Amino acid sequence: MPVLTVSISPEQAAKMHEAVACGAYASSSEVVRAALKLWAETQQRNKGGFVERRKMDSEAVNVAELYAFHNTQRR
Repeated sequence: MPVLTVSISPEQAAKMHEAVACGAYASSSEVVRAALKLWAETQQRNKGGFVERRKMDSEAVNVAELYAFHNTQRR
């Protein structure tokens, strides 16, 4: 699997570690994969393809929000 380095906020890191610590996910990588999957699904719903970043900003879509939504759906 490819390895990527990304920067996230301390708050996002804390939420990710919390998700792993409580057993909702097995690893931080699993959290990121779930968030990216949700992001891709959101993109597909937006006119069947990827939306430019400028358009996404107006929708306030981010990984933390996608994770929070996904976490509520898992329960």
